[in-house]
Amino acid sequence: MAYTRGNLAVKEKTQERGYQSERYRETTKVVTRKSSLPVREKLLYMFTIMFCVAVMGGLLWQNGNLYSIKRDMYNLNSEMQKLNAEMNELTIQKEKLEERIPEEAAKLGYTASDEEGFHVQISAENGSKAANSGDAAKIARK
Repeated sequence: MAYTRGNLAVKEKTQERGYQSERYRETTKVVTRKSSLPVREKLLYMFTIMFCVAVMGGLLWQNGNLYSIKRDMYNLNSEMQKLNAEMNELTIQKEKLEERIPEEAAKLGYTASDEEGFHVQISAENGSKAANSGDAAKIARK
């Protein structure tokens, strides 16, 4: 036997033998067996994943609620702006109508009073009925 790198238990190679032809080739096959996970470890992984999914679901639900609240606020703000613009237009129309009141009153035959205050005059025929019912014929406020 040959002494190879300090090991005497080495087979001689067929090339050194020379008298045998190579009929077969020596191969080694490594067989690995997959071991399954223990039940406890499987349950641990499953509950961990379920917990993570539940937390993510809660966060998504909360974000959805916040989004709807913010959207409602935006809609209310835009509605308030529209109502403010409409109110400004109505205020302008009111001022224009107040300016036309004296003209319309003059057309209908009303005259402006010289005294300060609020005066209501009732005609003579209506005044007798009003005086009998307890209402004043003239209301004056100064």
